[in-house]
Amino acid sequence: MWIYEKRLQFPVDIKKRDPKMAKAIFDALGGADGELAASMEYLQQRYSMPTGQSIATLTDIGTEELAHLEIVSSMIYQLTDGASIDELKKAGLDGVYAGRGTSIFLADPEGTPWTAAYIDMKGDPVADITSNMAAEQRARAGYEHLLDLATDDEVVRVLSYLREREVVHFQRFGETLMHVQDFCATNRHFFMDDHH
Repeated sequence: MWIYEKRLQFPVDIKKRDPKMAKAIFDALGGADGELAASMEYLQQRYSMPTGQSIATLTDIGTEELAHLEIVSSMIYQLTDGASIDELKKAGLDGVYAGRGTSIFLADPEGTPWTAAYIDMKGDPVADITSNMAAEQRARAGYEHLLDLATDDEVVRVLSYLREREVVHFQRFGETLMHVQDFCATNRHFFMDDHH
């Protein structure tokens, strides 16, 4: 289904180590509103969408969220690459190090592992897309909070890109919501019959 290009969707070239910032960025990786949750949610929701257009939107955005997962992981890796045990301790990553070493584990900043319980699905296209719009707004707000914490220009550049993509996704879901609502209004039988 996918063709994988062996490059990041947006380049990450962080030169200055900052384990404390890396810890904060874990929220965008494995937190409740992070990239992993968004990608899994959208790619699974597409199976209950009623039109080719709505399925395509969820596939496109879900796939892009996987690309963002790579970008966020690269940021964490570069911000912690070569960090001493002392630096990891000062950043509050000693517990993560004790359990996972320097791997980029799918967890939030406190080390709580990602869980499928973060995924919001109802099997109702209008409810799911409305939820996705809210999820994109929460992710946008999360990136804005990270931008408030960021001091490195390269980190700011990447976080700003990710924030902007959340805005675009919100807009695309808004268009898709109108499309699905129109479809549902004229095809009520679709949901009463056994078409799935």
